[in-house]
Amino acid sequence: MNRLIVPLLTSAGLLGGFGVARASGVRAAGGGVLGAVGAAVFVLVARRGGPLRATAVVLAYLGAFGASHPLAKRLGAWPSVFAVATATAVPAVLLADR
Repeated sequence: MNRLIVPLLTSAGLLGGFGVARASGVRAAGGGVLGAVGAAVFVLVARRGGPLRATAVVLAYLGAFGASHPLAKRLGAWPSVFAVATATAVPAVLLADR
């Protein structure tokens, strides 16, 4: 698997989920994007690295989503999402393709 696919997906899922929620005004729509990308990431990582690695990557992804909320109070919404999307790429690179 290309080493960049999973980190790009995790970052795109966070950015896209927030963007959809913001643009549509429907938080559940953004959650749908976040969930669909998280499921895809799990499948991709599990194929190559097994379910434990896949779970770790998805937990980092969901943890970043959770961390973006309090961080937004300090940085603002979009800067917060960009920060956690960048941070989520690190465990995705380290765990996804080993």
